[in-house]
Amino acid sequence: MYILGINAYHGDSSACIYKNGELLVATEEERFRRIKHWAGFPTEAIKFCLKEAGITLQDVAHIAISRDPKANLYQKFIHVATQGVSFGAIVDRFKNRNKIASLQDELAQAFGMSADDITAQIHNVEHHRSHLASTFYPSPFEQAALFSVDGFGDFTSTMVGYAENNKLHIEESVIYPHSLGIFYTAFTQYLGFPHYGDEYKVMGLAPYGQATYFEQLKDVVKWTKNGLFELNEKYFTHTKNGVKMSWEGGIPEIGAIYSDYLVEKFGTPRQKDEPLTQEHKNLATSVQKMCEETIFFMLNALYEKTKCENLCLAGGVGQNSVANGKITSRTPFKNLYIPPAAHDAGTCMGAALYVYHQILGKTDRQAVQHGYWGYKSSNEEIESYLLSQNIQYTRYKNQEELFEKVTNCLIDSGVVGWYQGRAEFGPRALGHRSILADPRRADAKEILNAKIKRRESFRPFAPSILKDFTAIYFEKVDDVPFMEKVFVIRPEKRADIPAVTHADGTGRLQTVDKVVEPKYYGLIEAFYKKTGVPILLNTSFNENEPIVNLPSEALDCFLRTKMDMLVMEDIVIER
Repeated sequence: MYILGINAYHGDSSACIYKNGELLVATEEERFRRIKHWAGFPTEAIKFCLKEAGITLQDVAHIAISRDPKANLYQKFIHVATQGVSFGAIVDRFKNRNKIASLQDELAQAFGMSADDITAQIHNVEHHRSHLASTFYPSPFEQAALFSVDGFGDFTSTMVGYAENNKLHIEESVIYPHSLGIFYTAFTQYLGFPHYGDEYKVMGLAPYGQATYFEQLKDVVKWTKNGLFELNEKYFTHTKNGVKMSWEGGIPEIGAIYSDYLVEKFGTPRQKDEPLTQEHKNLATSVQKMCEETIFFMLNALYEKTKCENLCLAGGVGQNSVANGKITSRTPFKNLYIPPAAHDAGTCMGAALYVYHQILGKTDRQAVQHGYWGYKSSNEEIESYLLSQNIQYTRYKNQEELFEKVTNCLIDSGVVGWYQGRAEFGPRALGHRSILADPRRADAKEILNAKIKRRESFRPFAPSILKDFTAIYFEKVDDVPFMEKVFVIRPEKRADIPAVTHADGTGRLQTVDKVVEPKYYGLIEAFYKKTGVPILLNTSFNENEPIVNLPSEALDCFLRTKMDMLVMEDIVIER
């Protein structure tokens, strides 16, 4: 039995296919469209998934989409009736809904068939239920507390509950207009980062300031007696004007959501090209702290309700790796699982899993230990393409010789594009579509930004570390396979790896397991044997674009930047 999971008409559109509960393939539409956070219908992702699974749409028994327009209808009606929602906001909402054709029609158009020929049963799964399913069912836990938090989906921003006996049980939700994601986005915009998905820049900026605005922010986010929170609506515009979302051409855009009252209280907003002052940095620190403290407040309340030491977390705010790294220290939870795609792309998996387990009642589960579910190319395909482009290359038959070549380049201050196996599903490069550098070099960040990334100087780069060495370099020890947590680097080790040590002495690590990913492990191990450091600097293989997917995109990125070496499978291209 095949289930097709879809996230559509939302940022980070995506698709996946399960066969009898086993994940076969998952990918994001942005990887094919080459537009970050593509927000339309994931036509290309669906086609790719079907091809990789070796099936057609007629072979699919169930189609699950992670949105349910019928969810929370009563709350929507009450909000419109009592909040004085503007006529323009209602018109905009209907315009967006009218853009969304029926799922059958979309699929029929994409595959050149009649809608009547689509025989699969279609399921609409509420957004946050999809998030919760995406984190519990791939986890190793039999019982767990459940926590999903983001901007909005199906009129809800936060959902808490628990899972046992293979079933999800929803305890409480935070309903529109209250949203921790909206809070973070509003201040991200206020700080001069206007693009969809820019919140990670505020998280990266936060270590450079002091939380001098934290007390003032307590008037913006208010904790409630039921262990959740509310926003002070005076600081935002979305209560009456709605969140103006659009995806023209697949590019998700969100209008400004902070109010004149916020400007009155916090001062003139920063324009995106203005220098960052210390006050901007202090506000970023304060916003990050308020986000963290609100998460910990809700999680402590959730623990009191469930008394379970296992936690499964998802949602866009669940990508806040700084907060994630503190959860087991600031709450009673001892075990934490976050999937490789905790953001909205992962809801395609969650919707499919919800149908398989909650609706169909299946009990067999597959633990997800890696994020490699996307496009793959062979040595032969890569060679054929390089020959067609008249590109000189060397193909290595021996893996030790390949590692020798690559590590020598890294040690000689080189920057290496590393393209291996199936592409990662999710926002992080995990050693399959990565750019690598020597973490010992204090100037590695400047080299990378000069040669390739061209991004803000305050944003950190991540360490990929051999799993068994985690305790030697970090103050906390945990499996972090998806680069989903930030831990404090031991003070005595920071000078050894300055390129991956952030301003506050932390690193967003990826622990690399030899059993799960032997080739990437082997490369880091070869570097360790030469340098005594079991770590590589790892950043995503892209240049202000979605992470590269195809060999042609990897080569294009290599040629238009100053990267020193490109390694695709066993093939090496040098300048």
